[in-house]
Amino acid sequence: MILSRYERMVAKRYLLPGKGERFIVLVAGFSLGAVMLGVAALVIVMSVMNGFRAELFDKIVGLNGHAVIQGIGGRLPDWRQVVADARATPGVTSAVPLIDQPLFTTFNGRSEAILVRGMRMQDIRDNANLTGKVVAGSLSALSPGSNRIAIGSRLAEALGADVGSEITIINPQGPATPFGTVPRYVSYTVAAIFEIGVYDYDKAYVIMPIEDAQTLLLLGDTVSMVEVNTTNADRVQQILAPLGPKLGGRAIIADWRTMNAQLFEALAVERVAMFTVLCIIILVAAFNIASSLIMLVRAKTRDIAILRTMGATRGAMMRIFMTVGTSIGVLGTLAGLLLGFVFLFYRQGVVNFVQFVTGQNLWDPSIRYLTELPSKTDPFEVTLIVAMSLLFSFLATLYPAWKAASTDPVQVLRYE
Repeated sequence: MILSRYERMVAKRYLLPGKGERFIVLVAGFSLGAVMLGVAALVIVMSVMNGFRAELFDKIVGLNGHAVIQGIGGRLPDWRQVVADARATPGVTSAVPLIDQPLFTTFNGRSEAILVRGMRMQDIRDNANLTGKVVAGSLSALSPGSNRIAIGSRLAEALGADVGSEITIINPQGPATPFGTVPRYVSYTVAAIFEIGVYDYDKAYVIMPIEDAQTLLLLGDTVSMVEVNTTNADRVQQILAPLGPKLGGRAIIADWRTMNAQLFEALAVERVAMFTVLCIIILVAAFNIASSLIMLVRAKTRDIAILRTMGATRGAMMRIFMTVGTSIGVLGTLAGLLLGFVFLFYRQGVVNFVQFVTGQNLWDPSIRYLTELPSKTDPFEVTLIVAMSLLFSFLATLYPAWKAASTDPVQVLRYE
């Protein structure tokens, strides 16, 4: 929209009305504030939800892989061949044998349900979700036959255990005797404490060398599953399709979508719902812009008539008032982006401050899964939000601008 010099001057004067028109300024300020809050809310909520999904995906996939090959009956005797077949499949980047078994542990009279995970030492060292998340001790202290383990930080808190503590793991499926099955009680020394960032994992996981897990569970030379990572998590089903016939009914393949379908589907639905609801805020702001412009047109009817008699065209009047309304939308959008990015940068501090003031736990890891408020800004979504805000603001100016352009100077100035 190209404005002439006098059109720019008039639009600037109308953006800052005189002393007798402060109410119009107040309404325009509310319109600008509504646009700002709507844009900021959309940027914050969408970034947080994107971050929540990305963090959950990274944590879950980091420990469970893009897919797992599970043995029928919980055992995979020929796991070496399965690992070799998986690695030979095009698109597979890694295949890691694992033992996963829910058990119990006790320490100083406290008991907790745990998930024992046995891994090869090289796989433990190569797992970024473990090596980069150690908060106490060292994973290098783990070795086959040493009876040393690594536990999650939440589990350590629940048990009251620390590095060097000896905890007892109970396997109900112990050796058979004439009097029935006798549970196995095995003591292990805590060599490391890690914090992955997912509450359920930090509360339950116990990591040990795969040889120690086989001994504890009396598995012999078998594993529970093989964790598989691929070059593209979204195409994991297509990538692993050639591997299915090679398993010959001995095992099944479950990908990350199957294992966490309800969680990620719920996040997707909530994301769409929140975007739709928050768009209404910007729509309301657009109506505020329209109402403030209508009042401005009513207040400036005499001025419009004089401009028309001096040679201003209907198109000039439309451009002037469209510029006024669009300027409010642009300023509100820019302010909203700034407010949203500042909030996201200090998001955890804001949450902690609100928790301190209210005394309420707003981010309970046991409910939210993650220990901190995540954030991941999508440039495409931000562009969409900005475009939508500017479009609504522009559309809100059309009717007031048309009313201004339709002003009949003869009727207005007849009795002047």
